[in-house]
Amino acid sequence: MSGKGGKAKSGGKAAGETASKSQSRSAKAGLQFPVGRVHRLLKKGNYAQRIGNGAPVYLAAVLEYLAAEILELAGNAARDNKKQRIVPRHLQLAIRNDEELNRLLGDVVISQGGVVPFINPELLPSKTSKGKKETQEV
Repeated sequence: MSGKGGKAKSGGKAAGETASKSQSRSAKAGLQFPVGRVHRLLKKGNYAQRIGNGAPVYLAAVLEYLAAEILELAGNAARDNKKQRIVPRHLQLAIRNDEELNRLLGDVVISQGGVVPFINPELLPSKTSKGKKETQEV
């Protein structure tokens, strides 16, 4: 009995590991963002009576793409400022300098983000040629 059970267990265990190994929906979709958590929050949020199986996968993929896009631009901003760490200022610069992200997050206030540097061109000294003399009319 023990010999027979031992063989069945070892044979079943080896076959069972490859065949019935559980895989998360995030891993199946090739995502880093949690599909299961997004699905749970969609159901709890009362956005609709029923939530399909594809909706949380799609939403998690969109959120992951947006996060990756913002982090890439913020990393570039940090590198431009010769910093190793991304701080809220870099996020602010990344979002406000990108036209589409600025439109998406136009009403969002980022704490400790500051403002995008801008000097009105009228306030800058005008470049005049040295050979010409400008006359002012009163």
